[in-house]
Amino acid sequence: MNKIHLSINYSQLMRRVFLAYRIALILLLLAALYLPHAFAVEDMWTAANRIIKDVYTKIAGVSTVLAGLMSAVAVIGAKMSGTQQKADQAWDWLKRVWLAWVIINGIGAFIAYVRPLFNGLATLE
Repeated sequence: MNKIHLSINYSQLMRRVFLAYRIALILLLLAALYLPHAFAVEDMWTAANRIIKDVYTKIAGVSTVLAGLMSAVAVIGAKMSGTQQKADQAWDWLKRVWLAWVIINGIGAFIAYVRPLFNGLATLE
């Protein structure tokens, strides 16, 4: 009798598990049908290009502000220095600041003006 009782409980348990499984699948199907679908407005490469331009624009803006600020500090340091050695160091820093600014903004100019020349060259046709 004990074996029969266990088999009845097992079959009832399996029926309940199968019922829960069917309900879960139906809810999943309904969610897939009624939830709004997300469609990408742009592809991955367009989004990456937009993000790179946005980030670079911010980097170029910050570098320009910092270059102006550091230039002012270097010029004031050169004019207010007591010795020729300190003045020469200030002018050297001014050269380094503007060289770094030219390199940072030159990367953007290179990408903006040279990259379009290579469009269509990376195809497998």
